[in-house]
Amino acid sequence: MSGQMSLDGFEPKSTRLYNLFLALMPDEQAASRAQSLAMQLGPTQGVAVKAARTARFHVTLFHVGNFLDEVPADTLRATNVVAQSMVATPFKVAFDEVGSFKGKPGRLPVVLLGAASPGLMQFQAELDHKMKRAGLTQGEHHRQFTPHLTLFYGRSPLQAQAIEPITWQARDFVLIRSIVGEGVYIEEGRWPLQPE
Repeated sequence: MSGQMSLDGFEPKSTRLYNLFLALMPDEQAASRAQSLAMQLGPTQGVAVKAARTARFHVTLFHVGNFLDEVPADTLRATNVVAQSMVATPFKVAFDEVGSFKGKPGRLPVVLLGAASPGLMQFQAELDHKMKRAGLTQGEHHRQFTPHLTLFYGRSPLQAQAIEPITWQARDFVLIRSIVGEGVYIEEGRWPLQPE
């Protein structure tokens, strides 16, 4: 407990915001190739890309929600139950384009894109269905799934362009709790992709 007290004698409230999501993480080789591409493109966007970003590369499968101060224990438990119920064989993840999404002015997501494999789309659709059925949406409207991997945030729109494909075989998926604004990712769970 902090020794600092507010004027009314109560502990100052935390303003830490957590983002909870299920995701696929690239293997070491794919992450390294994505990092090289990010560092190559960064200067064209006026952005200095840090090498440490590699550890945070991911493909979001389902965004559970944002939570102030802490993630409720029942939300973590329910998400774990859904994740443990998922059954799928490993599938290929492949990106053969880089471009940007719309965003805040001067902060546009520069992303890897590509044709999604049937295995990825089927897995995400089933996960989405089960998470919504369990009530794990935090009142958010989940848009249609567009597989992508964010490299960094650029300053201007980047026209989609072909790249040498960056691929990996997804063999597991993870539950991540990130601390918004701090670049900290905490792994809350990891489940293998395996047939029943």
